Amino acid sequence: MDNIIQITYFVAAVLFIMGLKRMSSPVTARGGIIWAGAGMLVATAISFFWPGMENYLLITVAMLIGGIAAWWSGKRVAMTDMPQMIALYNGMGGGAAAAIAAVELLRGGHDLTIQTLAVLGALIGSISFSGSMIAFAKLQGLMKKSVYFPGQQLFNLAVFAAAVGLGVLITLSELPVSNQILLFFLLALAFGILMTLPIGGADMPVVISLFNALTGLAVAFEGFVLANAAMIIAGTVVGSAGTLLTQLMAKAMNRSLGNVLFSSFGKDSGEAGEVTGSMKPIDATDAAIMMAYADKVIIIPGYGMAVAQAQHKIRELSELLGERGVDVKFAIHPVAGRMPGHMNVLLAEADVPYDKLYDLDEINTDFPQTEVALVIGANDVVNPAARTNPESPIYGMPILNADQARNTIVIKRGQGKGFSGVENALFFLDNTRMLYGDGQKMASELIQAVKQL
Repeated sequence: MDNIIQITYFVAAVLFIMGLKRMSSPVTARGGIIWAGAGMLVATAISFFWPGMENYLLITVAMLIGGIAAWWSGKRVAMTDMPQMIALYNGMGGGAAAAIAAVELLRGGHDLTIQTLAVLGALIGSISFSGSMIAFAKLQGLMKKSVYFPGQQLFNLAVFAAAVGLGVLITLSELPVSNQILLFFLLALAFGILMTLPIGGADMPVVISLFNALTGLAVAFEGFVLANAAMIIAGTVVGSAGTLLTQLMAKAMNRSLGNVLFSSFGKDSGEAGEVTGSMKPIDATDAAIMMAYADKVIIIPGYGMAVAQAQHKIRELSELLGERGVDVKFAIHPVAGRMPGHMNVLLAEADVPYDKLYDLDEINTDFPQTEVALVIGANDVVNPAARTNPESPIYGMPILNADQARNTIVIKRGQGKGFSGVENALFFLDNTRMLYGDGQKMASELIQAVKQL
């Protein structure tokens, strides 16, 4: 039976890897999710035949509760709320790994290697769990502001050092001490909260990727503890993918991971010096005329489009322009939105063709030959201060060169700053016009105006 279990775990691992591979392309991503889900189903089913398995009723009830909750939430949660759902589910994975570690540490009797891996999984999983819950609260709007206090980083370091020290004590203890284990978990959970509190919403894509990597790593460690090959492989795959994604997100912001986690970015006004000039408004009719008679239009979506749920209207607008012979493309910045790939997901939901989506490196050279760049909800990812103002905190961050288009139209509800707190110099340029209003409403007005031409 043991051989059958190991072979089944190997099949599940192959399905995980193939599913992840297919998720790398929007065209095959849906199939990739199904493949990976089938792998998880296979791994879960064979685990019921694990030697010495008990509490089948409790396991089944827990799976039913979790499955129903996941199905219900998956059906009800809007695509615009997907970032906080990802943060919540990711945190649950870290919490599950930490819970496994807690059981094993309380049980005791492990050799030094297994005990060390259990403690590491407990530490990393707890941090991922509590940190992800704070990320969820921020994305859901339950926490409106980041939290700062004097000596914050030193205090956080002290909490982390205390958790690590206690973890070493637990590792070297011959018998489990419940009070030490409880305090260890409380310190690890506290550190996850403390490290996430000061991080601003603009950095959430990097944070979500980081916690995803930590969850995978924690699961892999606990897989070694339980001698479960499926957990080892699945955790390693998730951990490595999350690590690579975190590096890509940080690179897209031209910032180190340490800067994201410890710089308290965006807590103040965010910019040295004032932006001169004034914002120049435009109405929907004039904006529609500019786009309808253009040869090329580039649409740049951002989180504001998600909040306004305007993706379907924007797709309809792009189709109308296409029918008039306008070459319409969508420019996607890697950190636009609140999670990696957020804009791609929203536009895919609205049935925007995949071949219309271009990333930063592919599209930036097109802007100088573009008559109109339409910005809807994007802010920091199109701020030319990242190229021109060395005193700006976002200086050096790769941006979409919307300012280089012959005309730029920005759909925005008001004159506020971006999520990073940095004033956007794009809005004050001579070739930029502001179309004020809700994203979905303004997109509808643009559609009607184009139809009337």
